[in-house]
Amino acid sequence: MNDVPPPDVPARPLGYLLKHAYATLATELGQALAPFRIIPRELGVMGVIAAAREQPSQLEIAALLGIDRTTMVGIIDALEDKGYVERRRSDQDRRRNVVTLTPAGQESLEAAEQVRERVERDFLAPLDEQAVQALTDALLTLHLARTDADTTAAVGRLACAEHLPAPHTGP
Repeated sequence: MNDVPPPDVPARPLGYLLKHAYATLATELGQALAPFRIIPRELGVMGVIAAAREQPSQLEIAALLGIDRTTMVGIIDALEDKGYVERRRSDQDRRRNVVTLTPAGQESLEAAEQVRERVERDFLAPLDEQAVQALTDALLTLHLARTDADTTAAVGRLACAEHLPAPHTGP
């Protein structure tokens, strides 16, 4: 790793580095997901739906991902228009409306997840395994330290433990 910043990075401020790393990753992921007709945010929503042990509502998905309700409606509308999700009454509670993946959505999710994993691997390739783990752990720690109670409650309700980080319990 080179300790000399590129010429356009005056003093290596964290926000600048995070923003540009994210922008690069988002661009690469967006291009890789184009054949599936989805954007990274939609892939995240589909992943939450697939990982949930209980059928999630739009509001639960929004709370879990930290997305406002209006934006979530637009995401679900777009996924529904593509034939990847459907809104319907809950099998367990007919008073609840839930979002489920369609067979086409499940198929696209599985293929797109493989692409996402490849893009992330390629993006992190300049780092050794120990640095990748340290970066991931540090970002997760920062995220969990700032996760609000609504998100924590949504994670508990959806019981997505196998696909989402466990609640932070220590320093």
